[in-house]
Amino acid sequence: MKERPLIDLGMTGYDELFMNDTERQEAALPKIYNIPLSEIDDFPDHPFQVRLDEDMDQLVESVKERGVITPITLRQKTDGRYEIVSGHRRRKACELAGLTTVPAEIKELTRDEAIILMVESNLQRSTILPSEKAFSYKMRLEAMKRQGQRTDLTSDPLGPKSGSRSNEDLANTVNESQSQIKRYIRLTELIPALLTMVDEGRIALRPAVELSYLGKLEQQDLAAAIGLSLATPSHAQAIKLRTFSKEGKLSPAVIESIMCEEKPNQKEKINIKYAEARKYIPSSVPYEQTGAYILKALEYYHRHLERQRGDAR
Repeated sequence: MKERPLIDLGMTGYDELFMNDTERQEAALPKIYNIPLSEIDDFPDHPFQVRLDEDMDQLVESVKERGVITPITLRQKTDGRYEIVSGHRRRKACELAGLTTVPAEIKELTRDEAIILMVESNLQRSTILPSEKAFSYKMRLEAMKRQGQRTDLTSDPLGPKSGSRSNEDLANTVNESQSQIKRYIRLTELIPALLTMVDEGRIALRPAVELSYLGKLEQQDLAAAIGLSLATPSHAQAIKLRTFSKEGKLSPAVIESIMCEEKPNQKEKINIKYAEARKYIPSSVPYEQTGAYILKALEYYHRHLERQRGDAR
């Protein structure tokens, strides 16, 4: 039978009674084990993406050169396998680097303790998508609720409800207002097509919150209308869509009519399909900077043409 690493339960052993202070300090350090990648599973419903981008390329190179500097954190499951609490990117980097094991600290955690630790550790990332915040905030608050703390996931996202202690705790932890946390959680009600547009920066947070109150079929109709009009709803249009939905009058024709309204900030604009332009733009350029990047590229191209004309003279 394969030997499994023992989990420290924090109890004082017989040998420890006779240790000196230095030996006790060394014994208290986390035990690190090399765990086979094949025995590690993703955290259930993990809300954070592992993106194969330039940052991942750099992490893979770092792992090849120096190994994994910070061990990942695992939780052992009842079937003897492990699930990642913290370190999905490091595990993936080890896989891409051709390693078969990863250094890991194994913690004995309840499901809710693991959720809270998973969310808090991943929120330290430099770039976090709105959808990642949405589902991670919701998971953490629900875990806190099961632990017996008060929470309210249904109150108005535009204002905090008194007595919601767990919302306040989370707000202090992630440095967001309670109202902002509730707005993000509303995004979990969006269909994937609309949520992707939020992640890409095509739909802002406030309009997205209003759209989250539409029914799923209404959201599908809206996504189709966005594809046809090549425009996303403004905050005012989103409020109008929600109002028609609440009144039971939001048909595909009404959605199309609202989406065809000219917005002041869309006058005299050239429509370029984002998917077609994206293949010429580095992945390191975020969506909201796409326009600036295209203008800069046009400027360089204009200079290139000017130089060609000068050479031809």
